[in-house]
Amino acid sequence: MCRQVFGFRLAMIALATPTALLNAGDGLPTRLVGAAVVVTVMTSYVLFRDWERFGPLLLRHPTLLAADTLFGALLLISAGPDSTLAYVSVCTPLLAGLAYSWRGAAIFASLQGLLLLLIHAARENPPPGIAEATLLPGLCVIAGAVGSSLRNLMLRFGTATQALTTVQARLAATEAVSAERARLAREMHDSVAKTLHGVALAADGLAASANADEMDPALVGRQAALVARSARRAAAESRELLADLRRASAPDQTTDILTELAARTRDFSTRTGLVAVCHPTGTASPPPVPPAVARQLLTIASEAMENAHRHAHATRVEVSAGVQDGLLHISVHDDGSGLPPSTTLEQLRRAGHFGLVGMVERATSVGARIHIGRGGHPTGTEVRLELPLTALTDQAAPPR
Repeated sequence: MCRQVFGFRLAMIALATPTALLNAGDGLPTRLVGAAVVVTVMTSYVLFRDWERFGPLLLRHPTLLAADTLFGALLLISAGPDSTLAYVSVCTPLLAGLAYSWRGAAIFASLQGLLLLLIHAARENPPPGIAEATLLPGLCVIAGAVGSSLRNLMLRFGTATQALTTVQARLAATEAVSAERARLAREMHDSVAKTLHGVALAADGLAASANADEMDPALVGRQAALVARSARRAAAESRELLADLRRASAPDQTTDILTELAARTRDFSTRTGLVAVCHPTGTASPPPVPPAVARQLLTIASEAMENAHRHAHATRVEVSAGVQDGLLHISVHDDGSGLPPSTTLEQLRRAGHFGLVGMVERATSVGARIHIGRGGHPTGTEVRLELPLTALTDQAAPPR
């Protein structure tokens, strides 16, 4: 909004500049008015054009706005209160209210009102009336109050938006836990139950072969080996799924994400022969993460490492995790060939390549943002995850 106010000031100053220069006396007054025109025009233009860069400087130093107010007063003296510069004088307390709250609005409204009263008092022909002399100072007070009120409204809106984002992240994490429990139940039905059914069928075949009139020792041996392998596979699947269910049903159990990332990185390096390192980053170590959320994050990181090995022809992979600005950051970067130009998720989906699509869906399911591309590196591909720490608060807190 400050940018728009400076754009309006710029237009009003440009309209009143010819009048101010014509009314200025010869010699020094003309040079002073010209200097005031240059300063006010450049100030308004710079802040209107690049507020993100120069706006914080104005917010930190209110004296800059005070100096601009004095230069604007020189133009107002020359052009007169009846020119469009009167609107510029009203904009000053409005800007002060937006930038410095009600205290700044009160100070600049008083300063601008005092300058306007002095300018009206200095006029000779015709002498201003009381209503005319007090109109603009009164508008300055009103503009300052409006600016302060708008500032409070925007701050409250920003706070409400931040709270809404936090709630959405927490809801996403809660939904991820529920979805993960349903997935574990499906996997138990589809994997362990089917494996046990295969064990039963193999055992029936073994019993039939053993009870045959002419028993074939080789066939019995193969069937016995099949039963043993199936039973071991079922036991391994059961242990893994039961461990996952136990962690999901116990909210006080959490995962050290950095330790798990380091272990997976070492396993990946040993299995593929690629140089892969894992190190902490940011200003703090990652907090404990709920198992369901950690599983999604670790799966994304593992998939990114596998992509570097299978598709990118990389020679080195760097994995990092840490906390920065209230966000849990996880990054996997390789020095490979990188993604083809203009690659989109829709193109990958149509082509049947669901690796990156699945990574995006997993990140969305836990309320995390994912960035896939070159990032800040000159070459290669970086997969970067950003998860608000507030999304972990409810899931990681131990029960009372």
